[in-house]
Amino acid sequence: MNTARSSERTFYCNFRSWLGEVLLTSDGHALTGLYFAGQKDYPAIAAHWQADDDASPFPELREQWREYEAGRLRRFELALAPRGTPFQVRVWRALGTIACGETISYRELAQRAGCPTAIRAVGTAVGRNPLSVVIPCHRVIASDGTLAGYAGGLDRKRALLRHEGCEL
Repeated sequence: MNTARSSERTFYCNFRSWLGEVLLTSDGHALTGLYFAGQKDYPAIAAHWQADDDASPFPELREQWREYEAGRLRRFELALAPRGTPFQVRVWRALGTIACGETISYRELAQRAGCPTAIRAVGTAVGRNPLSVVIPCHRVIASDGTLAGYAGGLDRKRALLRHEGCEL
């Protein structure tokens, strides 16, 4: 996961998914954001952003999304450049280790991220994940097995986990 800003340019496009409208952002080389309409921390489109449906890696993301929707893709393979603090990036990398169809607790994620006593901070970093689904924050649940927060809404989280074959 590349976290360096390769450019200050921001490209964006929207596409319709089975979970609703999605906003994609890119630096022209790597995906920097995937946001569901109405989700917490949905970015405002800035005046300097450029609309471009074909900016890299938007076409690849849309193709992989179709494969994911059809149940043929279990892991997205794209250039990623999420922007966050070093701690957030460490948590997001740990999120990437959760297999499709698997769920883990925030406590287990904190252990995977190498900070077992920072469970609340890990939860906050999960909530700030700018690449919903691609970095699978929806696979983190409460230690008692219940669904806990999801920036895209608990209905989407439930739908994603069911789609991946998780027992709820």
